[in-house]
Amino acid sequence: MTTHAYQLYCQRIDETRNMARYYALSIQPTLFGEIAVMRSWGRIGKAGGEKSEIFSSEHQAISHFLALARRKRKRGYVPVGMDPRDVN
Repeated sequence: MTTHAYQLYCQRIDETRNMARYYALSIQPTLFGEIAVMRSWGRIGKAGGEKSEIFSSEHQAISHFLALARRKRKRGYVPVGMDPRDVN
C-alpha cells in the first residue's frame, strides 16, 4: 500500500497552436493488493484516453510515475492545482 499520495495534474496550453491539453497521473492500490499507475489525457473539457499499469511493488510504481512526470514536463506540461473532474 502506498504510504504517500502520488497525484499530478498538468496542462499544456498554447493559444497560437490552438492547443489546450491535460495529463493526469496518480498511484492507487488495486483490489488485489497490487499498485496501479493510473493516467488520463486529452483536450481540456473533452473526454480523453485512459490507461492503467499494474506493478507488484510500490517502488516500481513510483519510479514509473516519476519517469512519466519528467517526460511530460520536458514536453511543456505545467503542474496546476486540482483536476477539475474531481470537483463536484
